[in-house]
Amino acid sequence: MMKHRLVDQLDTNLLRVLHTLLMERSVTRSALKLGQSQPAISNLLKRLREITGDAILVRGKNGMTPTARGDELLLLARQALQVLENIASPAPDFVPATSERVFHLGAPDYLSVLLIPLIMEKVREQAPQAGLVVHALNAGFDYAAALESGELDCVIGNWPDLPPQLHLAQLFEDELVCMVNRNHPVVGKGLSLKYYLELAHLAPTPYMTGHRSIIDTALAEQGLKRRIQMTIPYFGMVPYVLAKTDLVFTTSRSFAEQCARDWPIAVLPMPLPMPKMRFFMLWHERVHAAAEVQWLRKVVTQAAGEVFS
Repeated sequence: MMKHRLVDQLDTNLLRVLHTLLMERSVTRSALKLGQSQPAISNLLKRLREITGDAILVRGKNGMTPTARGDELLLLARQALQVLENIASPAPDFVPATSERVFHLGAPDYLSVLLIPLIMEKVREQAPQAGLVVHALNAGFDYAAALESGELDCVIGNWPDLPPQLHLAQLFEDELVCMVNRNHPVVGKGLSLKYYLELAHLAPTPYMTGHRSIIDTALAEQGLKRRIQMTIPYFGMVPYVLAKTDLVFTTSRSFAEQCARDWPIAVLPMPLPMPKMRFFMLWHERVHAAAEVQWLRKVVTQAAGEVFS
């Protein structure tokens, strides 16, 4: 208990006096340098001796000389003053070109085709020494807690309910379309609402527990329900499955058209009005003012603007 009370007596002024005394090795010179009286510095040296339990400075042949502990205290005082200076100073400027920071971005799998590669390209160009780890969102991952703890810097996705405690920015909107095998009979006949409800559907595994997609929500509001026969955890599997089956997959136009460029897939309009998919970026207040995360958010926004302009 006594030790804790002595430690509590240390403050910035005492640390500065300790550092000056050990540098000058003279009460008189220290008093002049600090702009205080010699008796005041003598009293402060006495207090420092009580706190540290060491003489700190002793008389030598040519004036005062530090004790062995005094030499250690000089280094510690210098470090402590530097720490205090760092605390009181603004954060250093963030320079992407030289940064080695590792950024953590949460994103659902369906953004992996277009947006994520472009974000990676921009990070690589602007911050070649920085790292980027993309975390997949799934039903067992609490992204809001990960943002609060710092496990994630920001998250991209489309949510039916946005957590009120998080900052958000809308990135883009995309319309819903249907993907089917190019040889599917419905391509020639046209996709009517009747066909849409009768066909067997492929759907993604929900990446939020209890989350119902905007597709099923919109259908339910009109008293309708589609027949989901198969689900998959990864959007990258979609074109492989559609190339081998007669399933229909409802998704964003950007994803569908990208797949259709490389696969035997037809992109068909929705047979009934549907709300657009709205994509957001979320981040926590803890990094709202952090220059490096502000830069990452700017990169994400620029990439989204280029892909979905």
